[in-house]
Amino acid sequence: MAMQEAVSVLRVGNLEVSLKYYTEILGFTQDFKFKNYAGVKSGHTRLHLAGGENDHQRPIGGGTVYIFCDDVDAYYAEIKKKGATVKAEPKDYPYGMRDFIALDPDGNHLAFGCESAKA
Repeated sequence: MAMQEAVSVLRVGNLEVSLKYYTEILGFTQDFKFKNYAGVKSGHTRLHLAGGENDHQRPIGGGTVYIFCDDVDAYYAEIKKKGATVKAEPKDYPYGMRDFIALDPDGNHLAFGCESAKA
């Protein structure tokens, strides 16, 4: 058996509010929606958003995902202009990455990073 790919599932309080944020602010497109569960995608990145009842005892807003991208600063400027909530601005880190952290409406952490020019 060879694993193919993984998709992070983030718990959200209101699926419609989250879908609007992910598509209009963060630039994802809606991939599918089934009842209170939906998928969004951008490039090769896919995320699933789970609203409603919490069958797995996971907290709303307690998720974190790290998304690798090619131009952190341009993406940061784009989503900031659209009203994204940012917890940490782009910065070079000693581990060789330049990244920033945005929050979704429920407080899930979305880190976006690329290799630092100083790496």
